[in-house]
Amino acid sequence: MSVPDIFDRAARRQHRDRAAPGFAGHDFVRAVMLDGIQERLDSVKRSFADVLDLGCFDAGFMPDRSITRCDAGPRFAAAAGGIVAEEDALPFAEASFDLIVSAGVLDSVNDLPGALIQARRALRPDGLFLAAFVGAGSLATLRAALRVAEGDRPAARLHPQIDVRSAGDLLMRAGFALPVADSETLNVRYGDLGGLLRDLRGMGASNAMVGRRPLRRDTLAMAYQAFADLADADGRVPERFEIIFMTGWAPAPSQPQPARRGSATASLAAALKIPDA
Repeated sequence: MSVPDIFDRAARRQHRDRAAPGFAGHDFVRAVMLDGIQERLDSVKRSFADVLDLGCFDAGFMPDRSITRCDAGPRFAAAAGGIVAEEDALPFAEASFDLIVSAGVLDSVNDLPGALIQARRALRPDGLFLAAFVGAGSLATLRAALRVAEGDRPAARLHPQIDVRSAGDLLMRAGFALPVADSETLNVRYGDLGGLLRDLRGMGASNAMVGRRPLRRDTLAMAYQAFADLADADGRVPERFEIIFMTGWAPAPSQPQPARRGSATASLAAALKIPDA
């Protein structure tokens, strides 16, 4: 059964191609994601021979090992010497990689459960999956300004957002072992709404949803004012990016296994020293 598209695949590719030439000037959110991924990777005391950079952007992830680059945007993929492919339609054979890293793309994938299943299958047993994306709680100020500007019937202009709990559930559903999802908050201050919109465009993160409609000029002007009305004492408007991190392993017999149900050798009452009734 096919999954209906939430995102316009052609528009998503176009946004990434448009962002590619100037991405270095707007890469700060992905830089935080890559730092977090590297910290998690540094805590793993083993080596990975074959790596997939899934959604490579400008090839900012630089491991000291063999790497395959992949991006849905042809310009990013070409500049990185990589492959053009969408995250939910991977062209790789099963058990191709020891490590898959993905930063900044999974929040706009049409079939995210399917993408995670494909990533897990592309890993060898005991291979590691590390991902980061913008999640629930992000762009709250922009959302509030648009709500004021559009009144009681706002259009869907911001991408649906996944929270930490849902991210962990998705890892489990995809068959990853030892799944972990956590988050970090990045706060940025803007002089006006235009600065935020330029950053989103420069990241390739403009609205790519199916059925999107442009803002009318008068509505956009109201959004600018509503955004400015939220400025702090320094005249800057705070915006929030909530970054969700996902960690999961391809199952392998050598991994720690949960205890079999009913295998405990001592009762909870005994452990808590609860007296008999």
